Amino acid sequence: MPTKPNSLPIREKIGYGLGDTASNIFFFGVNAWIFYYYTEICKIPPATVGTLLLLPRLWDAISDPLMGTISDRTRTRFGTYRPYLLWMAIPFGICGYLTFANPDFSPSGKLIYAYITYIALMTAYTAINVPYSALMGVMTPSPSERTSLSTYRFIGAFSGQLIISMAFLPLVMELGNNDKGVGFPRAMALLAVVATLMFLGTFFSTRERVKPQVNKTENFWQDIKSLTSNRPWVIMVVAAILTLSSAAVRWTITPQYLKYYFSVGDEKFFWFLDKISFVQTTGSLAFIAGVFLTGFFSKRFGKRNSLLVLTILNGLTVLTIFFIPRDGYTTLVVVNIIGNLIAGPTPALVWAIYTDVADFSEWKTGRRVTGLAFSAAMFAQKLGISIGGSVCGWVLGSVGFKPDEVPSDEVVSSFRIIASVLPGTLAIANGIVLIWYNLSDEKVESMVKDLEKRRAAEDGSTDD
Repeated sequence: MPTKPNSLPIREKIGYGLGDTASNIFFFGVNAWIFYYYTEICKIPPATVGTLLLLPRLWDAISDPLMGTISDRTRTRFGTYRPYLLWMAIPFGICGYLTFANPDFSPSGKLIYAYITYIALMTAYTAINVPYSALMGVMTPSPSERTSLSTYRFIGAFSGQLIISMAFLPLVMELGNNDKGVGFPRAMALLAVVATLMFLGTFFSTRERVKPQVNKTENFWQDIKSLTSNRPWVIMVVAAILTLSSAAVRWTITPQYLKYYFSVGDEKFFWFLDKISFVQTTGSLAFIAGVFLTGFFSKRFGKRNSLLVLTILNGLTVLTIFFIPRDGYTTLVVVNIIGNLIAGPTPALVWAIYTDVADFSEWKTGRRVTGLAFSAAMFAQKLGISIGGSVCGWVLGSVGFKPDEVPSDEVVSSFRIIASVLPGTLAIANGIVLIWYNLSDEKVESMVKDLEKRRAAEDGSTDD
């Protein structure tokens, strides 16, 4: 049983973390492998894939805040945000599978199919992940418990990443009998079932405790205004675009960077892992180890200061990849481990800060817009991911990259720059932006106390 007010049982924290394991099976699976799948398996030109990854964000600009607003206004016996885990788990899994189904269509048919299924997957991701993210804000009012919950969430998240890093390519080769065109859809079908069951597990193991403050007038544009006047939230949105652009560049380019710069193949390298899977797996393990340091950094230096310094250090580490020669695979493994260990605490810190800025909006304006705040943040992250992936496609297309052909010197140089200079610079820029984030942990504690008094007073007046 919990021993402190507002504390959560361990089993509930683990249950909440399962949701991000499910989410990241597809989130990381898509970001790490969609570019490879579209260019190497579906044979869609790299520049065309770059555009494909960006254009759906026009729909996300509508669907993300719309989903946030809808979820904020949802009232059911299961709660406000939690029921979406039940309603959307199966559609999310189906869309994930269909995205990698590799149908036997003409080139134009494959492109149209790719647009339809990619947009469907991103819409399903929004419909389940916006409420899932906002759920953390209503499971407990305690900032310290939210940081703890965020840590469990990202242990779950990077467990999902680890599953993809370790198992995806080996599963593709095993289930497809070494035919990736056959293996991709079969592997994704299996993982879709696992992800669906995990989201259902999160639904059944969590509950909402913070009653959303009732807005006296339900007005979408007032909600938008309350967010855009929230300086800490604006800073975090800009930071989200930069940090996810940086991460997406690395996720997108890694399989083909290793294939064409280091000339690695599909052969086993360590245990059942090929060299691509080994880099992804060791990086994911280092990232998970870093997640466990979140509490240490948060308590010792504060969330904002920890996030700022770790982000810049990670950017500097990524920049050093530029100097690794083509026969330096082992050096790359080591540098990748160091960079991921440094970056490990940052996602949990970011999402804990998002709950803080949502509270700040309610404290400042009296409007609880947790779902909208998280949906807008998710849109910023998806925009960053799309920018990162699109730039990879456009740059490789401009230098004449063609899959399975011996790369020219210009193509090799492009892979080298995309894998190091571009993501490293974006990460450092993100750290610089965070200098302007001015919501201290002490201010957050004070706000939480004020909000608890307001909610108690509102509950009292409602009972009367």
